[in-house]
Amino acid sequence: MEIELGLDTFGDVTRGPDGGTLSDAETIRNIVAQAKLADEVGLSFFGVGEHHRHEFAVSSPEIVLAAIASATKDIRLGTAVTVLSSDDPVRVYERFATLDAVSHGRAEVILGRGSFIESFPLFGYDLHDYEALFEEKLDLFVQLMSERPVTWQGTMRPSLTEADVFPKTENGIAAWVGVGGSPESVVRTARHGLGLMLAIIGGSPARFRPYVDLFHRSLASYEKPTAPVGVHSPGHIADTDEQAWDELYPEMAALREKIGRERGWAGGYNRLQFQNEVGPEGAVYAGSPERVARKIADTVRTLGLTRFDLKFANGGLEHDKLMKSIELYGTVVAPRVRELLAGSV
Repeated sequence: MEIELGLDTFGDVTRGPDGGTLSDAETIRNIVAQAKLADEVGLSFFGVGEHHRHEFAVSSPEIVLAAIASATKDIRLGTAVTVLSSDDPVRVYERFATLDAVSHGRAEVILGRGSFIESFPLFGYDLHDYEALFEEKLDLFVQLMSERPVTWQGTMRPSLTEADVFPKTENGIAAWVGVGGSPESVVRTARHGLGLMLAIIGGSPARFRPYVDLFHRSLASYEKPTAPVGVHSPGHIADTDEQAWDELYPEMAALREKIGRERGWAGGYNRLQFQNEVGPEGAVYAGSPERVARKIADTVRTLGLTRFDLKFANGGLEHDKLMKSIELYGTVVAPRVRELLAGSV
């Protein structure tokens, strides 16, 4: 079974060697260095998320990805995710077509509605239109992918008549939709014939198998060709399980507690919950290279994946720890996953 292994970051603002919080600028420069290392160790994809809040430094991922393109050679570059609902499909396509040019055809886009909603009031969108915005804008984006003049009419943006969009790409742009577990979102992704990227951040990955089956059935019913299925999940790799867990737990706990308070989640987050999540039935891929490799291979088999993206940046984890995690992921975990999937033990 062929599997692509990638990395995602939301641009989490990290701490420096002295324990102090780094500036957004230094965090962004470190992301470029992280992507360069990911390319050097042979990973397939590097994704940068879009956020508009103080915990995350990246609000314009395409600009960061353009900088990464100049520092890398082979790794494919994309978002994790682009919040299409609060952006304009024409401008998104233009930006990615430009990124595709400067990266020599390595650009791809993962489109989503966004689990964080800060961009909606920031750019003047009504959250009551959350579903309609994404539905309409995704439809327009897919039409733009033909790179032919588009005539389109909707209710959430001005209509287009024979609108042509530039620059043209050399081979088109690969597009995915990030889905958190809604059957309607899975069917919509299949209707457009795009790749399905499952964001699995809690619970057992196996519970998403019905969504994968639904996706393939829906592709067939819409007479669409086979499309890829991937998973995005958090994790962290160190030399030993205990080291990885001790490094990751405080960061995940702090972020989960903060977001939980904002969203009114019941209860707190504790070490017992964390240990369950890094176990076989959890959605956090943290530990030694062998543990993480086996867990990724199990998920790939269970869900029939073509790609697995590890969200390697979590909270304030220092740059040197992230670099070590990337190195181990590319040099030890990736080849071990492929051995396991090929039937080796």
